[in-house]
Amino acid sequence: MAHTVDHSKHLIELASIDRERIVGLLKLARSYDDGAGMPRLDTALRSKLSGKNVCNLFFEDSTRTRVSFSLAAGNLGATVTNLTGAGSSVAKGESLIDTAVTVEAAGGHALIVRSGAPGAAQSIASHVGVPVINAGDGTHEHPTQSLLDVYALATALGGGREESFDLSGLTVGIVGDIASSRVARSDIAAMTKLGARVVCVGPVQMAPKSLGVLGCEVSSDLDGVIGELDAVQMLRIQFERHGSGGKKPSSPPGVGSVREYRSLYALTESRAERMKSGAVVMHPGPMNRGLEIDGVVSDGPRSLIRKQVSAGTLVRMAVLAELLGAD
Repeated sequence: MAHTVDHSKHLIELASIDRERIVGLLKLARSYDDGAGMPRLDTALRSKLSGKNVCNLFFEDSTRTRVSFSLAAGNLGATVTNLTGAGSSVAKGESLIDTAVTVEAAGGHALIVRSGAPGAAQSIASHVGVPVINAGDGTHEHPTQSLLDVYALATALGGGREESFDLSGLTVGIVGDIASSRVARSDIAAMTKLGARVVCVGPVQMAPKSLGVLGCEVSSDLDGVIGELDAVQMLRIQFERHGSGGKKPSSPPGVGSVREYRSLYALTESRAERMKSGAVVMHPGPMNRGLEIDGVVSDGPRSLIRKQVSAGTLVRMAVLAELLGAD
């Protein structure tokens, strides 16, 4: 039977939690940092979740999120169980809720849920008694991705931000297919709560003016704002979410061709050179090199992309520890 979800016992979305909890999770992640962006692996840390069973319920493909949640749980001493749609009774027609209830009954102490359906994590949380962590649900949110984005950004910029996680005075651009992006929605929620100005940039079909209700600014002119940005988060075009009848579109929505999209919105080497001194480049992955970002930029000195991946393990350790009572 469904019950009201207490968001303090889960991590479903960042839009509904306060700044203090966001900062608390980021500071906890920092306490696990060995100083080089990697987790401390001391004995005390590895026993925090001893005896706990963390279950990854991934009904949508993933590399970074699934691997880092598994590593995070293992780093804290938890047992990890991985379940995918193809390897579960979901493939036989069982509902996500029934699958989650079954995993809880089998002894799962926390459920990490990734699904193509918006609201899946919330729905599961209303039917189970253990913590549920949203690892991405449709185009809704991806809260731990945003936490790691903030962690990597604040750590890279320094100046005390790596301690306070205060983003006041910063302008962050999110560029690309924002309408399809759960990462963008979580980033907007977290970064604005932490004081940043967020500007979403893309063709109107990918960055509609209606996004402004989330607290961000919206522009269709990347070249007009590139010089204002302290950080830019590049997003891939999610062709799979724009098709109809099972077919992907042949060109990016809102522009005539990939070539036109690149000319207007790709972070090319020449465009990156017009960024502010000290400005950084981010991407949540997976990247389409040569489309939304050039390889020389993604691998260049401005890039935080590898640091984002490393931060993912730290942040997910913090979320698991908080929800399972270890800290």
